[in-house]
Formats: sequence, structure tokens, C-alpha cells
Amino acid sequence: MTDTRTLAASVKILVAGGFGVGKTTMVSSLSEVTPLRTEELITEISTGVDDLSGVEAKTTTTVALDFGRITIDHNLVLYLFGTPGQDRFWFLWDELARGALGAIVIADTRRLENSFAAIDYFERRGLVFAVAVNCFDNAPVYTPDEVRDALDLDAQVPVVLCDARDRGSSKTVLMTLVQHLIQRATSAGVR
Repeated sequence: MTDTRTLAASVKILVAGGFGVGKTTMVSSLSEVTPLRTEELITEISTGVDDLSGVEAKTTTTVALDFGRITIDHNLVLYLFGTPGQDRFWFLWDELARGALGAIVIADTRRLENSFAAIDYFERRGLVFAVAVNCFDNAPVYTPDEVRDALDLDAQVPVVLCDARDRGSSKTVLMTLVQHLIQRATSAGVR
């Protein structure tokens, strides 16, 4: 007797960006399971180490990773790995990036310069990514093209405005990345 069931393809996606941009929030809003979070309270020890400019009300921080899962259909399951945002935890990025098919770089227009390190990381490694501009309340509002220009992104890199708290908005970002990955694979002749 032959087992004709097919296993769902699993795809690893990173959710990255600077400190306090909404990575944990996006993974949490997308995940169909209770997400694994490695958040700790921000303490006095981080004074002078973590730059809280623009996110002064932030009380916790990711110290290793966030993990979530979303099933697209019976053939495709996405595993989401949120990276820590502080420079002191960047050594974890290489491990988290291993085996990833693509990444979402979350940007905050209040601190857009904090996006460059994540963008450079993925560009140097040739990992396909999309940029999600998390539209915080009272933050400057820019069009995707204005953000693309400010971040000096190639024309093919998708830039999407979003609210990481909103599942539908986060799903739009995720599907934009998946479509971008499919388009890149198709144009490269991968089947």
C-alpha cells in the first residue's frame, strides 16, 4: 500500500529590523499558534547600551527570537522567526538566517536610519526581502516610493505600508514577500 499524502512545504521567513520597530508585534499578529517570545524587561543595565530614542515607552525587548507559524494552505506552512533588534544580539542573526527563504525588514519612519543595518545584512547575503513600513501613531507619513528613495532600495524590492498590530495588514506584507519570492524564482527559471 502506497501512502499518497503529501507533506506541506515548510518555508522559513525572517522578520527583522531595528530596535522597537514591531517585529514581535508582527510575528504575534500573524501566528496561528501562540508565538514563542523571548522578551525580557528593559532594565537600568541597558542604559547607554540600547537607544530608546523614539520608543521611550518600550518596556520589554527580544533577547533571542520570536517564533510563529502560519499555514497558507494544505501545501504551504510558513515559519516566522523574529530577530532581536539591538546591536548586541546581532550574532544571533546568522543562525536565524540559516535556511531562510526570505525576510521582512520592518521600518519605522521616526527612526528610518535604523533600517539600514538590516537591509545591508540581507543585501550582502543575497536573501530576498520586502520592507514593511510600520505606521505608528503620530509618526511621519511617507509614500512607499519616498521610503524606497530614502533607504536607497532597488526598484524591485517591495515596500508596503502596514500596521503590525493588525493581522490583515501583516498578512498583506507577508503575501507581498511570498509573491516577490515566487516572481524572483520564476524569472530565474526555478520550478
